[in-house]
Amino acid sequence: MQTIIISMDSRKMENPDLDIRYLLPDRIEEWSRGAVNDDGYDYVDGEGHILAVWLETEDAESWWPRVVELLKTERFCENDLSETALVLVSQEAAARIEQCRQVYPE
Repeated sequence: MQTIIISMDSRKMENPDLDIRYLLPDRIEEWSRGAVNDDGYDYVDGEGHILAVWLETEDAESWWPRVVELLKTERFCENDLSETALVLVSQEAAARIEQCRQVYPE
């Protein structure tokens, strides 16, 4: 498996609702028909402002652009994540954020 991470800074979100940690991966899993699945979440800064959602897939390179398109067309907990989120990928399974490369925004 490979990794896609969506990183969100609560200070940049219109509605920093923690339910997004469940709603976002559930929607992506449903939308991708199981090709991209929830692989957990974590706070990736020392102050608890940046929440990252891990996703697993067989092909991160082909799926991350589609995930970005979903972020551009749907709002999650009243947030336009296409304006605030970072998307990172790794060929490794359950990769730490430091092992990933940022693909969005460029």
